[in-house]
Amino acid sequence: MAGRTYKTEAIVLRSMRFSEADRILHLYTEDRGRIGAIAKGLRKTKSRFGARLEPLSHVELMLHQGAGELQTITGVELLRSHHAVREDSYRLNVGLIGAEAMLRLFGEPEANDRAFGALAKFLDLLEDVAPGTTQPAADALALSFQLKLLWLAGYLPHVTSCVECGAGDLVGFSARAGGAVCGPHADGALRLSAEGLGGIERLLSTPLADAVTAELSDRARRDALAVITSSYEEHGGFRLKTLSA
Repeated sequence: MAGRTYKTEAIVLRSMRFSEADRILHLYTEDRGRIGAIAKGLRKTKSRFGARLEPLSHVELMLHQGAGELQTITGVELLRSHHAVREDSYRLNVGLIGAEAMLRLFGEPEANDRAFGALAKFLDLLEDVAPGTTQPAADALALSFQLKLLWLAGYLPHVTSCVECGAGDLVGFSARAGGAVCGPHADGALRLSAEGLGGIERLLSTPLADAVTAELSDRARRDALAVITSSYEEHGGFRLKTLSA
């Protein structure tokens, strides 16, 4: 059966060496969700693709879909290089956290235009983020983006009232139950501070751009990160390698 060639926007999530000259790329595309593709000759000095397919780059691709699982990149137009992100270690680590979260939560070849838009917005905002004094894993933009991805993936953490009984006196979070819990329902739950619960609600309910200037305490950041990681473990059975790097 003959293959076909098509054009789509994509963001490079991961790049892996495949042979002396080729690389395999994990891409999140606007039209087909997550796909794998091979860039032939990418590692050659005179590659016609050059640096346009670096991780976190936003590109327009020509892809050829053959009989195998991997598609072949036949053309690249660079839309946003995000070079400034890759040149700064703090912003690069924040970006790689977001890329891995996208890869794990949206790992199927199924289009989700809201998820693609959120990823593109996240990387655009990251261009203007000042290197933080916290660990990249506790960066407010990284936390906000991951919380929004959990929401888009159907795992919205409910934090405004007890997910078990509706009470408002909240003391913790249960990933299994899907949200915050009050004292009587807190057995086995993560213990969270009031500022942590407030910070999580704020990051969930406000635009992604607001996270760039969000003022969150260290405790609120730790609580938000704990909710995110416990949600990954409960709903996806995974941990992000970039969060522990």
